[in-house]
Amino acid sequence: MPFTIRVQVTAQELDELHHVSNIVYIRWIQDVAVAHSISVGLTLEAYRQLGGVFMVRRHEVDYLRPALLGEDIEVETRVVGLSAVTATRQNFIRRASDRQVLVQAQTQWAYVSTTTGRPLRIPPEVVQRFTLEPL
Repeated sequence: MPFTIRVQVTAQELDELHHVSNIVYIRWIQDVAVAHSISVGLTLEAYRQLGGVFMVRRHEVDYLRPALLGEDIEVETRVVGLSAVTATRQNFIRRASDRQVLVQAQTQWAYVSTTTGRPLRIPPEVVQRFTLEPL
């Protein structure tokens, strides 16, 4: 099942064209992934105890429609792929009022050591927390 957070567009998130900056969409994608992880019991402290943490390796983002000041936005994520050292998330950012997709993105996260920064095999106790939801 997808995990979703809601945000409301603020003036600080607008660019000079008066719609949400592309940088803000990336922050929302990061925020929903962190919130999803926390919701399954994997806080930053839990990751540190395991000796590894997910870091973004790649974002692929399609900007389809603008989000505007005051709009309520739904930011959705789901884990759609796992390898030995990576997790792939599919993300959708929608306007809540009409469910229009504003942004769709796929992000690859690498699981890396908290001490060396080098890739680590994702431990079974991490894999088991997430439901794999292929598209």
